[in-house]
Amino acid sequence: MKEFLIGKNDAGQRLDRFLEKAVPALPLPLSQKYVRKKRIKINNKPSKGNYRLCEDDVLSLYINDEFFIPSDTNDAFLKISAPDLTIVYEDEQILLVDKQPGILVHPDGQNSVFNTLVTNVQAYLYRKGEWNPADEHSFTPALCNRIDRNTGGIVIAAKTAAALRIINEKIKTREIDKYYLCIVHGKPSPPSGVLSGFLLKDKKTNRVYVRQNNERGTKAAETVYRSLAGKDGLTLLECRLITGRTHQIRVQLAAFGHPLLGDKKYGNEKDGEPYQALYSYKLVFSFSDTESELSYLNGKAFTVQNIGFVDKYFDSFKLH
Repeated sequence: MKEFLIGKNDAGQRLDRFLEKAVPALPLPLSQKYVRKKRIKINNKPSKGNYRLCEDDVLSLYINDEFFIPSDTNDAFLKISAPDLTIVYEDEQILLVDKQPGILVHPDGQNSVFNTLVTNVQAYLYRKGEWNPADEHSFTPALCNRIDRNTGGIVIAAKTAAALRIINEKIKTREIDKYYLCIVHGKPSPPSGVLSGFLLKDKKTNRVYVRQNNERGTKAAETVYRSLAGKDGLTLLECRLITGRTHQIRVQLAAFGHPLLGDKKYGNEKDGEPYQALYSYKLVFSFSDTESELSYLNGKAFTVQNIGFVDKYFDSFKLH
């Protein structure tokens, strides 16, 4: 028999979903059977799989010890002696990190897990004493948004289960505005406007194509852009995402006739830049409600000031 004391990060979950995370070696059909057989109890009483866990509930599992696999997560985090993070903002609920180009946000199966942003975030919180996997049953600090490996910018990390749930919902309802800076070849005309269309992703090649019509498999995409400065055949643009599709800014600007500087996939492979000149430099929280645990973020904007390719090609331009 094993007991779990339900903490704040575990509360609110369905019992069956919690068991999938907390006891991953327990097959779902067997878990459901044990619930029916009353071998899984809440506060010493039989329960159902759809029961919503409450803080301070005691979950008792009368099942074989073979399903409880000891974790060596702590040892893994100790291998990261100095988490490599550039922090834009931090509070008790979230962490905003300035990801540098070339860094993976998540493991991809080909690179060491310790070279990813998410692992460095977890190691940072572990070393601060704000998160210990040994004290959690189902929650792990997680990233709420993704940025391509060769793109830089602000990534939101949730430090609590509540923050993860709220931020994911706000992204889904488009209550977090994401602004990018990029350098493109040529001079867009008009200098400001909206790029609209549909994107089709080829998963085999990880390449995206622009379609003008809503075909099977396409997703609507919309990007607002405005020109900020021009020099030597290049233009510095600010883009605001209305939708958030894979490679959206890169492929829409390329189709517009103005590929990104350094974009090997959709632009010129030989323009001399190691990464595409694209940076998620600003986030604005525009929440519609004022009652969530993160309502204090409403109306706040967070900006990265120093961006390498801006300084290199438009040294006289200053962000406001």
